[in-house]
Amino acid sequence: MNKQQNILIKLIGICIMFVVVTAPSVIFAQQEKIISSYGPTNQTETFDQIKAARMAVKSERAKQHMELLNSRYDLSKKTTADVVMSGGKPVPVGPTAKLQGVTWEELNEMTPEQIKEKGWFPYKPLPFADHAEGGMLFPEMITKLLPRLVRFDLDFDLPEYILPDPAPAIYLTTRPDLGDVAKGRLITINNYYEIFNGILNPKQLEGLRLLVTQFPQQQFNATEDRRTDRPDGMLGVTCFDCHANGHTNGANHLVGDIRPQEFRHRIETPTLRGVNIQRLFGSQRALKTVEDFTEFEQRAAYFDGDICMAAKKGVNILERGSQVHFMAEFLAILDFPPVSKLNIYGKLDQKMATPSELRGEALFNGKAQCASCHPEPYYTDNSMHDLKAERFYKQELANGMMMAHDGPIKTFPLRGIKDSPPYMHDGRCFTLEDIVEYFNLIQQLHLKSEEKKDLVAFMRTL
Repeated sequence: MNKQQNILIKLIGICIMFVVVTAPSVIFAQQEKIISSYGPTNQTETFDQIKAARMAVKSERAKQHMELLNSRYDLSKKTTADVVMSGGKPVPVGPTAKLQGVTWEELNEMTPEQIKEKGWFPYKPLPFADHAEGGMLFPEMITKLLPRLVRFDLDFDLPEYILPDPAPAIYLTTRPDLGDVAKGRLITINNYYEIFNGILNPKQLEGLRLLVTQFPQQQFNATEDRRTDRPDGMLGVTCFDCHANGHTNGANHLVGDIRPQEFRHRIETPTLRGVNIQRLFGSQRALKTVEDFTEFEQRAAYFDGDICMAAKKGVNILERGSQVHFMAEFLAILDFPPVSKLNIYGKLDQKMATPSELRGEALFNGKAQCASCHPEPYYTDNSMHDLKAERFYKQELANGMMMAHDGPIKTFPLRGIKDSPPYMHDGRCFTLEDIVEYFNLIQQLHLKSEEKKDLVAFMRTL
């Protein structure tokens, strides 16, 4: 073996040793992000560092989200003075969804496969304002009244005109003679007693107190990774911060049941009116009693479904036999708003309804097949249904959210529906007109323009 061959062999050996020694680090560097069911339970960064990191991405992510909203919806204010919510706020008018290169009439004649191929479905799943972040997010009309609910990292994304009343009316099954008990007041820990003392029994009054009492939550607490500037005196949230006056204010968050993060659904706050006639609770959880739901919210949903975070941040373990029972007893007497055009069977009074409303009722029970899932008198079948909306759109990432399958969703009651925009479990339909367009496509109903208007007219009477 000559000298040059000897040198070559040594060089090859060195190269082999280099690959062996460095290979693990190379492989490690190329690994994808580890997906875990858990968040970080031991925080190594300070509050100021965490806030700075969140603020660094806030404006860009907000810009991307608003670009998505503006590409999907016409966000200009459109309301009707002829129809108002039970608290007096004008009802929003639609449809607000924007169509890209197609008309509603043309969509009406297309198959799900054709709509999916063209990418023309106007009601795809709606991402959270920053889908990588999550947590409870409150509209400005509420944070003005309750400044403790302001988050430094996120601003609410939907226009106020498509939201419910900021201080919704309250109706009680036990005292229908009183009408609206709230009378324009937002019920809080500061006024609940003076308003309801003498109307509720002691258990109901204590239940209401608990519903307006602040408890720690994932983003609203005393830890370093909270999303509020000041924890002192502003620790936590209340049930009625989202379910304002036992109804809803349009606050939203991300469902705690799903992982990884990009597959989590945006969830709009549903009304608590009429929970006494409901048999399922949670959009997908199918909890069997409102007591179960109350415990679930405190123990898990408040902390993104992370039991480790719950323990760290101060989970409030409610006592089932008294506290949960008292809260449920108050919730059970929250009534739907009274209506003048429905008879005792929940159907239209022929003498009081307009021709358009009567035609809408006939469509609701006939061609449109709404009554298949929403039968009178409360317009719910207390079940869950999978609409398989994914037939109409491709599974793709949009602003941090995967446009994936919705799965089975609870049938929400339609009584008082005009008081509760936006609609669907994630709020993707801003108005009742949007709801009609959505189901016209999903069910392939082929409704005509006048039929759609009649359906909206009927639902406004509920």
